[in-house]
Amino acid sequence: MKLTHKSPCFHKVGHISGLVGYHPPTATEYHCHWPGPDTLSSANPLLGPFEKVKARDWIMKTFANIVFGLFIVEAVIAAPSRQERQAPGYDTYDASNYDVDLENLNLENQDIYDYDDGLTIDKPQIEIGTLPPIVDSRRQTVASQDEEEEELPLKPLNPAQSSGGSGLLGPDTQAGLPTCLLCTCLGGSVYCDDVKLDTVPPLPKETTHFYARYNKIKKINKSDFAEMNKLKRIDVTSNEISEIDEDAFRTLPALQELVVRENKVRQLPELPNAMTLIDASRNKLGSNGLKHEAFKEMHNLLYLYLTDNNLDHVPLPLPHTLRSLHLQNNNIQMLHEDTFCNLKDINYIRKALEDIRLDGNPINLSKTPHAYICLPRVPTGRLY
Repeated sequence: MKLTHKSPCFHKVGHISGLVGYHPPTATEYHCHWPGPDTLSSANPLLGPFEKVKARDWIMKTFANIVFGLFIVEAVIAAPSRQERQAPGYDTYDASNYDVDLENLNLENQDIYDYDDGLTIDKPQIEIGTLPPIVDSRRQTVASQDEEEEELPLKPLNPAQSSGGSGLLGPDTQAGLPTCLLCTCLGGSVYCDDVKLDTVPPLPKETTHFYARYNKIKKINKSDFAEMNKLKRIDVTSNEISEIDEDAFRTLPALQELVVRENKVRQLPELPNAMTLIDASRNKLGSNGLKHEAFKEMHNLLYLYLTDNNLDHVPLPLPHTLRSLHLQNNNIQMLHEDTFCNLKDINYIRKALEDIRLDGNPINLSKTPHAYICLPRVPTGRLY
């Protein structure tokens, strides 16, 4: 068979091996027709039947590869990027495409997915661009009037009356109000300052401190503090008290502090021995306003204030625990050598009594130096 010019590579002169006159071809004797757009065309007259089939197959494969490549490029362009998939709110998926049983899902690692974003929604939010629901104000007004009419027959109960007159607000006063409504009650303290009282109001049994300053109380009766076993302090400064019942304070086992300054008291009643502070300054005690040896048994007394009372003597004996004694602006004219010291013991020293006020009295302290030789300090007063 002789190679023709229709073959891709053929020899100009030679024949196929075995024919007469055949010799191996050289490189220069070949004319090769490599496939190209023009060469591989099925209509090319230079190609034989076999080459035409191969050319047609190659063209179809090439076209299929091009179409497939275009499909892949289009799919890549249409697919969302990684950032878009992670963007907030990108949760548009179809749960029906998944085979996971959400109801029977193993929740062993549930704490991995549970979290608290720290946000608390107290009130429903109105979306932007929407209007709140329309409320018929006329119906609302009618409904509120109906509710008021239903509540009118009800009357508020007095807390004190609801608990037998001794509830959380304490017993009723003469003004018809509970004590803790007229005054201020904080814990065991009752504050009735400047509320225009003319008598001591009834107090709760748990009262420990009572303050009724700047009122118009004129008398303290025995019943005012009866059975007040926890009462520790009474302060009735700046009232109009001229009389105190003899047993008004004596039966108070816990009383330690009494302040009745700036009143009109003429007689100081008997007081419990547990007293630590007594302030009866600016009253009208005079020479007979204090009982004989009134403070002798008060072994806890620390402060005794009796200024501006027209006293003519130092109330003796004074307890050894006393730290401060104020007797200024009285009528004390003389001190004895045993007023503060012990004549029988020359080594006696009264260390606690460091504050003695005798200024404003008609007495010359320099005339009685032995009266306070046992004291850590010289009393305050006139020394000439």
